[in-house]
Order: sequence, then structure tokens, then C-alpha cells
Amino acid sequence: MTLPKESTDTGLLKTILEKLENIESSIQTKSAMTDNEQGDTETQSKAPISPSVPASKAAGISPPSPTSLKDNVYESHVILTTYPNQVGIKPISLKWGATSAQERGPIVASRHPQSIRIRNAIGAYGGSYCIYRALAVAIGDLSPNHRPDYTNTEPPFTFGHPAQWDDPEKIVSIDPWGHLTVESFGDQISKGIDIRPTIAVTRAHMKLAEVDEAIEQGRLAKDGDVVTSEGQLKVLKAAIEPVWYLPGVAKRFGIGETLLRRALFEDTGGMYPELITRPDLKVFLPPIGGLTVYIFGDPEKISDPSQKLTMRVHDECNGSDVFGSDICTCRPYLIYGIEQCVKTAQEGGVGAIVYFRKEGRALGEVTKYLVYNARKRQEGGDTAANYFKRTECIAGVKDMRFQALMPDVLHWLGIKKIDRFISMSNMKYNAITGSGIDILERVSIPEDMIPEDSQVEIKAKIADGYFTTENAPTEKDLVNTRGRDWDDIHH
Repeated sequence: MTLPKESTDTGLLKTILEKLENIESSIQTKSAMTDNEQGDTETQSKAPISPSVPASKAAGISPPSPTSLKDNVYESHVILTTYPNQVGIKPISLKWGATSAQERGPIVASRHPQSIRIRNAIGAYGGSYCIYRALAVAIGDLSPNHRPDYTNTEPPFTFGHPAQWDDPEKIVSIDPWGHLTVESFGDQISKGIDIRPTIAVTRAHMKLAEVDEAIEQGRLAKDGDVVTSEGQLKVLKAAIEPVWYLPGVAKRFGIGETLLRRALFEDTGGMYPELITRPDLKVFLPPIGGLTVYIFGDPEKISDPSQKLTMRVHDECNGSDVFGSDICTCRPYLIYGIEQCVKTAQEGGVGAIVYFRKEGRALGEVTKYLVYNARKRQEGGDTAANYFKRTECIAGVKDMRFQALMPDVLHWLGIKKIDRFISMSNMKYNAITGSGIDILERVSIPEDMIPEDSQVEIKAKIADGYFTTENAPTEKDLVNTRGRDWDDIHH
């Protein structure tokens, strides 16, 4: 469909909306005609039919498969999208940045029969896992109308009510009330509205081989408080799914809301038409990975600027974090961050690791491995001088983590100051300080923790602006810093 150019974003959105309404009207008309035709066919099918021809075939109807007979879970008409002021559509009021959960209103994204007409958010609960839920429904393992039983799921710690929760511009990518959904909207849930938590908080113990080593070497102690007598770390964890307030997200990136909606619609294969047809719905639950917060020590202290806070913000790297690949510094830096957080907690402060699901700089693991192959096979070898070039050739950009939304979780925690920031990233530092949080000290990864093959990465990043207390590498240093060749890893 070719759309006319408009002078403003609003004009463009209006034109798109009118065309989609016309399409929807046409679909409804054709659907009604189809219903009438099917009715006529059913009448005709009652006439005598040749015994050699199955009744269903003679009537022009394909026999239903066993699964469709068993799992007829949806209505016959597909609701492609909805529109503002459509008959029967009345979304629950939502006031982003309100001073209480009830004043703000619940976030309802469910297409449950009792919720679909009042839903006030685009997308689906569960982040990237909403696709698996759909699969579970399709194969009959899960009822599409299943309602969770939230008995005993309340958070062991609620993080109080930091002032940042009430600022509609401080938090735009998560729901600050997401862990208090059941407590805040219990009445609405009991009346059949499908409202789900987007944050869950729990307590746990962690056991890491590197922590055992730190204890053996005397860098950490078993104090029975932060580190148990068995060498386990006591931790408070919060899992957070993304909830985007679209006007705020657009403003954070310096673009118009209409452009943001159009890009999200176009570049996901049109997955969510309501991004275009429902400009009145301002909240979107994107199908992307979320994040996890790990807090060591007393969580009450994390929002107290008089208490010392050590923090690392870490972006997922499955190859290194989980499986120990040495082409990058991700796991060593993560482990160092955890150790420093634990030390600060044992000294009376508090430590926190924020772990984002942004694999391969949010380019994805497939892209990352393609880049690895290209780096190792390129003429001249894998050098720091060419580190980012191969990524840009394949992905078009060298980094898509876009840290503009990252500080939201820090504001959710009520953080006003970070004493020790275990990160060399200039993008993270600028995003955090630009959001109003002070960072007193930046801490590089110790040289003896950098694997030999990852010297390529670390030197290239320092040359690109990453923080270091050492001298920045020269152009000659970058050319001479070389990782393993392809033949070196052939096996």
C-alpha cells in the first residue's frame, strides 16, 4: 500500500488510520458474505450425495483435522486490530507518572474475553516469552483463558516509593508498580480483569567457583551475612520485563512518537498493527528480553545516598558469561563486579549487578558469530585496528544497545549516587550521569583478568572512548594487537 506524503507526523498517522479503517470495513463485509455463503452450502449439503464422494468434499469443505476438532480455542472471526472510539472499545484510564498505583491505573495487555475491550496497552505479557505462550495455547497445553493464581507470590522487598517513580520522564521503559500488581489491583483482578505482574522479586543463594577461589585467596570472607558459612552469596533478585511508555521512549531518543510507532510496526513485519491504529494507547509491551537486578547486602541502603554503593551494569554475553569463551572480557569483568559488590556489602555498604538481555551488543548471537568468523579470517588477522569494522560491515552498526533506556531501572531502585561504577563503557556512564545520577569513581577491569585473545576487544574499545586509567593505545598498538588466527582455533 502506497501512502501519500504528509507535512506532519499527525497527518501521516491520520492517513494510515483512515486506510486501515477502510480495509477493516472491507474485511468485515467479505466476512459477512462468506458466512452467508457457508449457510447456503450447509443447506445444499443436506441433498443426496453420491456414496463415492465424502459429504465434506461434495460440500466444498475440507474435513477438520483431529487437532482442530479438539482445540477450537478461538472465535471464527480474526480481530486484526482495533481503533479509537470503536463501538465497545473503552480502555482503562492510564496516567503515566502518577503518585499512586491506583491513580496511574493498571496496565492491561491481555486479549482475554473480559479484558480485550478495556485493554490499555499494545503487545503481550511475558516479553520475548509471549511467543512460547502462544505455542502452548496452539498445541493445547495451555488454555488461552488461563488465569494465574498469585497466592504467596508477593515480593519479599518492595523498594519503598522512590520519588523517581512519580516522574514521567525518569522511568519510561519499565512499570515501576510492576511488582505490586496483585496488591495494587487485587479488586480488578478478582472481577475478572487479566492484569499481570511485569516485575518479580525474590531471595536466593548463589554459588560460584570464582567466589570459592576468592575466599581461598583471602579476598572475600565467610561472614555469615553476605557470604554464608558454605561460601554462598545471599542475594535479592528482581526480574523485570520491558513496559514502554511510547511518548517517553520517543522523547528519550529524540524522535517523534509517530516515527517510533511506524518503525516498530514496519521492522517487526507488522507484528502489532495497533501501534498504527491505536494512537490513544500509549503503552507497549515489546517482545524483547528484560533484565535482572542482583543486590548484595541490605537492599534498604541502595536508595540511601549516605551509603556506599558499588554497581556493575552488564549486557548479556552467553558465550563468555555461561560457557567461558575467552574472545571477550565479559565473564571476567562480571565476576570482578560481583566480587567488588560483595566486598562493599561486607564493608557495610551495598552492591548491585544489573544484567540486561542484550546479547552481542543487542545485535544477536548469530550476528556476533558471523563477525567472529569474519574477524578471524580477514587479511592481516584479527587486530584491534579492525575490531569494529567487521561488525559494521555485517550489522550496519557497531552497537545497538542504545543505553538511553538503561538508567530507568536505577531510578526504579531509587539510586541517586554510585560510589564505584565497575564499567569502562562511555555509553553507560554518559547515560547514567545524564539522567541525574552521580558516579564518583569508575573502575577498569584489572589487567591480569583480561584473557589474551580479548586484548583485541579491550584495546579497540579504549581507543573508541572507553574509560581507562592507562595510556590510550596508539595506532601502531592497535595494528600490533592481534588475536588468534583462524588456523589457531581450527579443531
